Amino acid sequence: MTDNTQQRPASGPNSTPELPTQYAPAEVEGQLYERWVERGYFGADAKSDRPPYTIVIPPPNVTGSLHLGHAFEHTLIDALTRRKRMQGYETLWQPGMDHAGIATQNVVERELAKEGVSRHDLGREAFVERVWRWKTESGGQISGQMRRLGDGVDWSRERFTMDEGLSQAVQTIFKKLYDDELIYRAERIINWCPRCLTAISDIEVEYQEDDGELVSIRYGEGDASIVVATTRAETMLGDTAVAVHPEDERYAHLVGTEIELPLTGRRIPVVADKHVDPAFGTGAVKVTPAHDPNDFEIGQRHNLSNLTVMDEHAVITAHGPFQGLDRLEARSAIVAALRADGRIVAEKRPYPHSVGHCSRCKTTIEPRLSLQWWVKVGPLAKAAGDAVRDGRVRIHPKEMESRYFGWVDNLHDWCISRQLWWGHRIPVWYGPNGEVVCVGPDEQPPGGESDGWTQDTDVLDTWFSSGLWPFSTLGWPEQTESLAKFYPNSVLLTGYDILFFWVARMMMFGLYAMDGTPPFHTIALHGMVRDQFGKKMSKSFGNAVNPLDWMDTYGSDAVRFTLARGANPGVDVPIGEDWVQGSRNFANKLWNATRFALMNGATVEGALPPAGQLSSTDRWILSRLNSVLAEVDAYYEDYQFAKLSDALFHFAWDEVFDWYVELSKTTFAAGGEAADVSRRVLGEVLDVTLRLLHPIVPFVTETLWTTLTGRESVVIADWPADSGFRDAAAEREIAAVQQLVTEVRRFRADQGLQPGQKVPARLDLMGTRLAAHEPAIRQLLRLQPEGESFAATATLPVAGATVALDLSGVIDVEAERKRLAKDLAAAEKEKAQAMVKLGNEAFLAKAPEPVVEKIRIRLSAAEADIERITAQLAALPQG
Repeated sequence: MTDNTQQRPASGPNSTPELPTQYAPAEVEGQLYERWVERGYFGADAKSDRPPYTIVIPPPNVTGSLHLGHAFEHTLIDALTRRKRMQGYETLWQPGMDHAGIATQNVVERELAKEGVSRHDLGREAFVERVWRWKTESGGQISGQMRRLGDGVDWSRERFTMDEGLSQAVQTIFKKLYDDELIYRAERIINWCPRCLTAISDIEVEYQEDDGELVSIRYGEGDASIVVATTRAETMLGDTAVAVHPEDERYAHLVGTEIELPLTGRRIPVVADKHVDPAFGTGAVKVTPAHDPNDFEIGQRHNLSNLTVMDEHAVITAHGPFQGLDRLEARSAIVAALRADGRIVAEKRPYPHSVGHCSRCKTTIEPRLSLQWWVKVGPLAKAAGDAVRDGRVRIHPKEMESRYFGWVDNLHDWCISRQLWWGHRIPVWYGPNGEVVCVGPDEQPPGGESDGWTQDTDVLDTWFSSGLWPFSTLGWPEQTESLAKFYPNSVLLTGYDILFFWVARMMMFGLYAMDGTPPFHTIALHGMVRDQFGKKMSKSFGNAVNPLDWMDTYGSDAVRFTLARGANPGVDVPIGEDWVQGSRNFANKLWNATRFALMNGATVEGALPPAGQLSSTDRWILSRLNSVLAEVDAYYEDYQFAKLSDALFHFAWDEVFDWYVELSKTTFAAGGEAADVSRRVLGEVLDVTLRLLHPIVPFVTETLWTTLTGRESVVIADWPADSGFRDAAAEREIAAVQQLVTEVRRFRADQGLQPGQKVPARLDLMGTRLAAHEPAIRQLLRLQPEGESFAATATLPVAGATVALDLSGVIDVEAERKRLAKDLAAAEKEKAQAMVKLGNEAFLAKAPEPVVEKIRIRLSAAEADIERITAQLAALPQG
């Protein structure tokens, strides 16, 4: 890390730094970022004696590219780490990528398909080599896009979930869990993709409303018959029971008996189970344990057989006329056969219902009984819940705790095996005599294929390796310096949508592997990015945004600032392009104000003059600067990015640029000691403001701050400290100036005067706090001296002072009087109509309260308009 001592270049003390007339983000952002990386600003030194501050990047998929959700999350993490670095912490923002098992395998398989080859043609070893080659040549483009955004990560520590060190960590924890009997192999119902030919996790299932069919089928005959309804008629071939509620009197006489399953000739039992809702449908459900998770649970409770009737391609395997049909073909054929047999009681088409699809290939998911590897999550989940309950880990915002507990307190065992070739292969070997041996990273397999030993063909769920991310990236299972320095992480900042899928698993594994030490102190949750109407962004909706396009057009800082201004904890973030344009305008305003300051000799050299030498304007802005600094610090500690960004925006634009800079112009024009003092104050205010803004908008602030100060980089500058300086009297004084200027500007606008139009005026400011500001007030309001022919045509009492204006010859009085009279008549008519309605008792008795309230608001607005217009008419020169 470069030393924090920064020197002004040896350009002489009287030289004036210059900025181009306009800010061009594309010309500076890339160069600045590479300079930061080359100088090692983002590097984390495990030997440092500085306090650590650690955040991991939620590892993006190696197949991925930067989307708006990434840009949002990365902006917030970068802001946290940049600020902590400036505060003197040894910061580590850990980068890396996930191998993304299914997604990556699909990408490479599609490439092979173009060549007329399948992975099976290559064989496992050659296929995996091909995936590694793709990863080297084409994967990880998101890393370059992260640089575009300005991510201050330590690239020297970049990790990949399939690299050697992380693979060793995966094998180590698998072996430890296996030996502790927390990993086992069993048949359970899983989400199966017939296209990808693998089990997939819940997060990889996307649910959508599909138009299906609901078919009611009569099982059995006469009094010994039951009607069941299903959207998946093909699964009836695997029914092994019909279930009813134990307290449902309609079917009490059938419980314990058997009825005939149509089309099969088999007889199946009727069982009583409390899972059945007697009020839903007919109150009876078909039970297919091998093809439905709820049915599987019923089957376990009643010792039912598990009859699998489909293979991994979702093709019917049950003997009979439907064998060999695809599940959808079989569905139609079975319904037709049931109809011909008189078994169909009712049919409903279309029948909209929620159906799970594979997020990768969009194929309909098939619940399927399968022999898989599982993690016994009970004790691990309890530890993850206890860590939050006892305060070792804080969830922010706190109201998200209930969602976290709702998941970890009700976790089911986790299916960790995937039927893929790309991923961490399960380190279990099977011997010729039924032996099962789990092999650790430093152990040799018990034998080879020639001896009859074979390794399990499955690989581990991607979430298994990413669950180790906070400590595997630091060298675990080795007890490295980095692990000792940077574990546990300071904070995990991530979306609430993966609280269960990633966060809970990191909690379980971290507590388990690291002797009860949780992987992070704080879990700070943010919402999801949506469009400006609050709608989820999706390609199918046509509202998806590529942040790189916005960065090309408006600059990375504009995208970052827009995202940060919308980031309230745990709340979704609406964003639109016009907001990015506004942020670009803010960057331009920042540029122009700094350029003005440099042109007028603003400086950061030397100590600030003592308070006694400062004007009230100088004392006001320094007081406000320290107040905003304290406010921003408090917001950072509470992860209130929107509030801190908004506070900085309004302070910089409204107070520094629109008021202090404008008030200082007359001081600079007059010259002398007061101008020198204000130049130093303006330099101080811009120096601190740019440092405060830097974590959110790093590029423009780097350019401006280094030009203003002549120092090496704002990245390694000190974070500003609140000096404690406050001046309430100066704040009241400038507030009076602002009130006077604002009121007179409003009057000028009401009279139709152009902003730059000069008007003769007499200012009676004696005896007020405003007298010292008369030159600035006249400059801001374009007020000329009175002159010999001055005749006051309008007098405004404001803030204890009086402003008399001579508008004769400046406006067309008669035309203005006619316009105002027309507006007054319209306002009086609006008031009269509102009063009639509000005076009608019959109307008030019948009208809804919102309607009545709307009329009250109209009345109030009309009365305010009448008062305003009347005052404007009275202020017009008399003819």
